[in-house]
Amino acid sequence: MEIMINSEATRRVVGDFIAYVRSGQEPDRAHEFMAPVVLAHQVESENETTIPRTPEDYARHVRDMLATWGEFALTVDEFLVDGARAYVRLTQVGRHLAPVDGHAPTGRTVRQVNSIVYHVTDGLITEYWMQIDRAGLSAQLRAAD
Repeated sequence: MEIMINSEATRRVVGDFIAYVRSGQEPDRAHEFMAPVVLAHQVESENETTIPRTPEDYARHVRDMLATWGEFALTVDEFLVDGARAYVRLTQVGRHLAPVDGHAPTGRTVRQVNSIVYHVTDGLITEYWMQIDRAGLSAQLRAAD
């Protein structure tokens, strides 16, 4: 059995997911782009973990980000597709509106950089690997204290 991998479908699914869901514009559309359960690999140097996420979980996660960072600006800095995989580097700029890692809200502008590799199967995101610049975020929050 030969499996067809369509780079254009990967680009469309991941691009629309970023534009509508991850951006915070329409988080409840997550079910259009995500499989019923997605393996979310959180790659942090201090604690690598895999979390099974449903589209509903992900929509709630985005709403939590909106509560923490306000209506943030999201810029796609890199978007590379190779078959069923897409690499995306994002810069998110928002305001610190809720407690984060023991830091009280400051209202200050905070910039976060994320790198994510998405895997698309049958037109849906089935897995992703995400790295966040935790050190950069922590330095910004400490500077605000």
